[in-house]
Amino acid sequence: INKEIFEKLSYRNTTEGIIAIAKSKNFSLSNLKLGENPLILIAETPEKPGNIGALLRTADAANLDAVIIANPKSDLYNPNVVRSSIGCLFTNQIATGTTTEIIGFLKENEISIYCATLQDNVLYSSQDYTTPTALVVGNEATGLSQEWRGSSKKNIIIPMQGKIDSMNVSVSAAILIFEAKRQRGL
Repeated sequence: INKEIFEKLSYRNTTEGIIAIAKSKNFSLSNLKLGENPLILIAETPEKPGNIGALLRTADAANLDAVIIANPKSDLYNPNVVRSSIGCLFTNQIATGTTTEIIGFLKENEISIYCATLQDNVLYSSQDYTTPTALVVGNEATGLSQEWRGSSKKNIIIPMQGKIDSMNVSVSAAILIFEAKRQRGL
């Protein structure tokens, strides 16, 4: 292609002269391949592509079994997701679905749900994540829906000692994930 078309197609000015065409992954829940004792991260309605990428990086760092996005608000192939995930979009098992579909999938597969929320909660480190576990985080503006909170085995909280009542979603997810990994003997 000529330079004019290339510049129109490229997202950034620093593409190093490379553009690729690739087949999209199928993000269906039915495509997930889970072992006997899965540890899964679920994010409900994440809006910021950078946060999705950071969640995928954390999931990859912890070698989670899967990441599931409930009611996604951003395209998973958004260039900011790809960039902020530093390619972990392609190394993680990822699925998307509605909250109802995902809760049904988890119950069908006997995976305990632990929701990070400010309402009706217990200390996150007081729970046992050594059995099949889904850790669920919400978006920073609205948190988790009642459907998630009502389906949870336990609602959990990370204690805050400062003035704020929430952290960046990827930081919160990392704390929960690595507590579960610690309990599982990493």
